[in-house]
Amino acid sequence: MARQKTKYVCKDCGYETPRWLGKCPSCGEWGSLIEEVIASKTVGRSKDVSIGSIPRPITELESAGESRTPSGIAELDRVLGGGIVPGSLVLIGGDPGIGKSTLLLQVSGAVSCGMNVLYVSGEESPNQVKLRADRLGIHSGNLLVLPEVDMERIEHCIESINPGLVVVDSIQTVFTRDLTSAPGSVSQVSECAGRLMRQAKEQEIPIFIVGHVTKQGAIAGPRVLEHIVDTVLYFEGERHHSFRILRCVKNRFGSTNEIGVFQMQDTGLSEVSNPSEVFLSGRSHMVSGSCVTASVEGTRPILVEVEALVTRTPFGVPRRTTTGVDSNRVAIILAVLKKRAGLELSSSDVYVNVAGGARLNEPSTDLAIACAIASSFRNALCRPDTVIIGEVGLSGEVRAVNRIESRMAESAKLGFKRCIIPISNTGLLTNHENLEVIAVRTIVEALELAMTR
Repeated sequence: MARQKTKYVCKDCGYETPRWLGKCPSCGEWGSLIEEVIASKTVGRSKDVSIGSIPRPITELESAGESRTPSGIAELDRVLGGGIVPGSLVLIGGDPGIGKSTLLLQVSGAVSCGMNVLYVSGEESPNQVKLRADRLGIHSGNLLVLPEVDMERIEHCIESINPGLVVVDSIQTVFTRDLTSAPGSVSQVSECAGRLMRQAKEQEIPIFIVGHVTKQGAIAGPRVLEHIVDTVLYFEGERHHSFRILRCVKNRFGSTNEIGVFQMQDTGLSEVSNPSEVFLSGRSHMVSGSCVTASVEGTRPILVEVEALVTRTPFGVPRRTTTGVDSNRVAIILAVLKKRAGLELSSSDVYVNVAGGARLNEPSTDLAIACAIASSFRNALCRPDTVIIGEVGLSGEVRAVNRIESRMAESAKLGFKRCIIPISNTGLLTNHENLEVIAVRTIVEALELAMTR
């Protein structure tokens, strides 16, 4: 009997090598190469050259985003760009126990009120799915549960039922008999995701697939999985906290900056219509090192609290710890505070946190981070009725930000009285009667105006 040919594939990036290596040359991960059997391929070119589709002028084609199906959850529709697009393939990932299956079961229950929905469960038995459905109050006869991991059987069931929505939980458990590798391997995940993508496009059926994540927080499996799908959603949050954030990182039919905020309750995930109130709940007004800023996520501004703690370090090298903000960005702000504002922070530990589990990625929050750090260092309170907005440059200047009016309108709606903004943004304001606008040029001016003595 001829010996089977094998290869080693990196389970993180998909790199292939004929021999085993301790460290992947592509991504640098240790112990990620797994052995797979090379499937035999038919040599020669197929004689079947029949064309399944013909070229058509682009003027005769219909836009994929014109007809969308509401998911029954407004926060999810916002993240998807207005609803579920027919024929789309959506990947949702997140930590174990974060609520991915709960969210998709709620969507399935809402959509099943008007059409058939196929829920493919590869990790749970039908009785377990039924137990969760009872807890969520889902009792629809159009919601069909299929406990299956065989890709061929799943395809046959989708073709015979022709549902309006398909949920596969999860892609790492599905396998095809055409490959000899184990479920969850790079080749199995790629092949099964490719088949689901082709079926979604051919039958115009939207398909949601659940993806596991690695310890670094990335989708487990090859990166090609994120390239195949139309939309990639990440479900974020702490399992020991009730709030969850659904973040879009790829969307062919909408914006990639939108987020949806949910709260985990006994009856499932409930929508949070005003995230600013959630992120500002529990804020203390009599403690130094706390500032409020306005960050724009997609189409709406969200007010969040930035906390900082500066203490003298007992060690030779001070610590720099951040949660919710980029540590490299905080390091730049610390250098600017030392050079331009004269704050000697080289002998102090600095901790920066964004309250509520939010994540700040845009530079418009630089000024609030700087004011929070300076407030803790000087032990001086930042005025609790003030929202601080602005990008900080290396020379200490405060630069303009986009959508300043919507940020200020959200601040006024929540009862704030003052708003510190870059002076270059004042020419764009048309309506700010409810707020006292304080324009600053440099970070030194902002520090003096933000704090109370």
